[in-house]
Amino acid sequence: MSFRTSPSADYVEDVSPGRGTLPPRAWYAASDARSLSLNGNWRFRLSATADAEDDSFAEEGYDAGDWAEVAVPGHWVLQGDGAFGSPIYTNHLYPFPVDPPHVPTENPTGDHLRVFDLPSDWPSDGGAVLRFDGVESCARVWLNGTELGEFKGSRLPHEFAVGHLLKPGGNTLAVRVHQWSAGSYLEDQDQWWLPGIFRDVTLLHRPAGGVGDFFVHASYDHTTGQGTLRVDSDVDGRVTVPALDIDVATGESVTVAVEPWTAETPTLYDGVLATEGERVPLRIGFRTVVLEDGLIKVNGRAVLFKGVNRHEWHHEKGRALDLETMREDVLLMKRHNLNAVRTSHYPPHPAFLDLCDEYGLWVIDECDLETHGFTEQDWRDNPVDDDRWTPALLDRAARMVERDKNHPSIVFWSLGNEAGTGRGLTAMAEWIHERDPERLVHYEGDWNCRDTDVYSRMYAFHDEVEKIGQRLDGGTHKRRELPFIQCEYGHAMGNGPGGLADYQELFEKYERLQGGFIWEWIDHGVKHPELGYAYGGDFGEELHDGNFVCDGLVFPDRTPSPGLIEYKKVIEPVHIEGDGANGTVHVTNKQDFADLSALAFEWSCQVDGETVESGSLAVPALAPGESAEVKLPEPPADGRGGERQWTVRALLAGDTSWAPKGHVVAWGQFAAGARPLPSFPATDRPVREADRITLGPAAFDARTGALLSIGGVPVGATPRLDVWRAPTDNDEGAEWQTDTRYGTLWRTLGLHRMRHRLVSVEAGDDALTVRTRVAPAAREVGLDTVYRWTSDGERLRLSVSVTPQGDWTVPLPRLGVRFGLPEADAVEWFGGGPGEAYPDTRAASMVGRWRSTVDALQTPYLRPQENGARADVRWVELGGLRIEGDPEFWFTARRWTTEQLDAARHRTDLAPGDTVWVNLDHGQHGIGSQSCGPGPLPRYFLKAEPAEFAFVFSTTR
Repeated sequence: MSFRTSPSADYVEDVSPGRGTLPPRAWYAASDARSLSLNGNWRFRLSATADAEDDSFAEEGYDAGDWAEVAVPGHWVLQGDGAFGSPIYTNHLYPFPVDPPHVPTENPTGDHLRVFDLPSDWPSDGGAVLRFDGVESCARVWLNGTELGEFKGSRLPHEFAVGHLLKPGGNTLAVRVHQWSAGSYLEDQDQWWLPGIFRDVTLLHRPAGGVGDFFVHASYDHTTGQGTLRVDSDVDGRVTVPALDIDVATGESVTVAVEPWTAETPTLYDGVLATEGERVPLRIGFRTVVLEDGLIKVNGRAVLFKGVNRHEWHHEKGRALDLETMREDVLLMKRHNLNAVRTSHYPPHPAFLDLCDEYGLWVIDECDLETHGFTEQDWRDNPVDDDRWTPALLDRAARMVERDKNHPSIVFWSLGNEAGTGRGLTAMAEWIHERDPERLVHYEGDWNCRDTDVYSRMYAFHDEVEKIGQRLDGGTHKRRELPFIQCEYGHAMGNGPGGLADYQELFEKYERLQGGFIWEWIDHGVKHPELGYAYGGDFGEELHDGNFVCDGLVFPDRTPSPGLIEYKKVIEPVHIEGDGANGTVHVTNKQDFADLSALAFEWSCQVDGETVESGSLAVPALAPGESAEVKLPEPPADGRGGERQWTVRALLAGDTSWAPKGHVVAWGQFAAGARPLPSFPATDRPVREADRITLGPAAFDARTGALLSIGGVPVGATPRLDVWRAPTDNDEGAEWQTDTRYGTLWRTLGLHRMRHRLVSVEAGDDALTVRTRVAPAAREVGLDTVYRWTSDGERLRLSVSVTPQGDWTVPLPRLGVRFGLPEADAVEWFGGGPGEAYPDTRAASMVGRWRSTVDALQTPYLRPQENGARADVRWVELGGLRIEGDPEFWFTARRWTTEQLDAARHRTDLAPGDTVWVNLDHGQHGIGSQSCGPGPLPRYFLKAEPAEFAFVFSTTR
């Protein structure tokens, strides 16, 4: 005799989107109908499998008094101090066997229970809808013991009709959430796997004659300056817009003169959709999106996207974001000159789109779809090419479009991300095109552009992007006629991304190239008591992708990274360049729609980095694309004879919704005179006294030539040639990259373990010369290095000469000297700042006088790596020393060695030592974005070739 049992949770592995839910409809933030938030603390029970517990917990009167509690919205793995499991991070590998639609028996399942009363004034008539804005990954729902249904589609809304089940008090809402389901195969986005009810849960009263679904059509005719409004509504009503004197029935069109909506000028008109039973506020933006002349045009003009990909993330709450966190994101974007966001890789919380409408950001709204893990099996069994899954794909497309269709900020619907190709995607595109022909369709995986309205790529190298701009890239006839965007580029992982200015130059040069979206907005670090921020592998995952989840322009706490500061400068909407010789400045308005009337311009003149005079600059209110030459005032008289330069800034002339008056939007800087280089006659000669040699203010070890002190300031470690830096994520590169990964080659060559052989110490008539050979073990290549010390009695000059020997086939990470100081804290320098800069990330480095501390010089990347270099430094003062460069140099100081920095895996691995290690670099290798993109362009390579550079040391005490 045999028998067979089957799980009771078969719906978990059902490829259908669910059952029992209402058709999707437009989302709106408020109406005069009553609503009740069910957010808060819920009773919670975790089971190891989908069928470990029966359904009795959903019955009325069930005693859950001994259950734990979790916050809703929230993810249970980020609550309970580990008692409810841990997060899992993978880039594209599914953390379970790829056997669609099946998922593991070990399937963490969270039962959620909430008992609630209706407010005493809750209407007794009409119906009610229970709305879930986001649950990962599959939910089954009961109310007062009656099963409502189940659904999949984690980042999408789902509603149930519940009016007939409600009672005044003691309503029991039960939700069973499964971490894994068939839907998980469609949600392989590069992020943490985080189960839970992570968006709002709301009870909505639906009055008789209340608003149903509605579609706001608000187009703009740029030739007449008029907008046409029509609101289609499932329930008849009227639409009023007082500012436009509009009062029409739903379904009727009206044309009036309007100010259009753009990301630069986000004009919204307040209106009301009123039916017999409900009034819904509308925020209407008039704009028209078309594909015309091979370009994406809004209101008749081509747009240039200066965007970013945005995952939803909070370092403590995961993807459970509140309104103020969303607002902080939008304000940061606007203040850093971004004009567009791609909602990678799912529709965001709908309130975020309200903010994009209000403050002005172009949006690519992306569907909750990615099947990237199927690439491991050459896309075999990919759900998007399997008809059984098509209803689920169409459901996801419909829930995105219907929810978000009334947002003027959205110009593209995106089918999803990295899901291969297949019939299901075509079905989605066809449905979207038919439902909303007023927007365009995007999908990067469709390189032939069969289903899309734009040729989209990710991480295309600069040379390929230029060929695309020149229309020399080939492809299908349709593709050749379409505009191009980089939906992902500039991978912002760790130090970087480099090469952004070079990309932007191409975008602005070729009209077919309509910009791109940096990957990505925020580092997905999880706040951790021991590690500071955790990333992949820190929770014991058997499969993970390490810190690949930390690749944002802002750190997990939303502090801007140097990458965001660089991007702000690269994409600034006003270009300012000048000619110091004839005292003119050239100003160009690089905006697509707005003139410069909202900006005020200021000039300042600096001598040796200090402002000696400043004033306002009259710049015309240039139209988009226009330029003007503006005369600067006569330079102020100054008798110091130092290095002179002009700085011109464009600032907000008044307060805006996103930044206050005086906020710097753009700036330019240019020389007004050459820098006098440090020099002096070598008047002192080395003098040997026992085991020491003195030269001017300095003392050296007579045997090794090592510098011991300068003017009483002890030197803990003598300046020695240094070519190693702790490889950045972009130095290391990704294993799938086709170009050379120099970080790996550097380590193979042994540049992290260079040996210094002393050849000679020579005390001459006017110099102390130390000759060495610096080379890695096991290799024949080396660097013959000569240190020549001279003095005029008060100052000390170090001249370094480097001659490569052997066949150097790789560039150097850095080239300079490193030394140690036993004491140093305050730092002042004249050079680039205030933040770090490298050869291909230096656009935002402004020359001036800057002050900091050694600790504040560090950039706290989640995985420690090379950071903190200041570029174009003329001189620096720290630890009692003043160091001048001939020529300018890169400067770095930290309380740990480069080797310790290289060995660390988290910030907390770095413990300050007793020595401050100072690097004075003649050169640095570029950064690039090879963690998921191209390495540095050849022009930013630090080639191993003969070099000479010098530093002048003096004391400040």
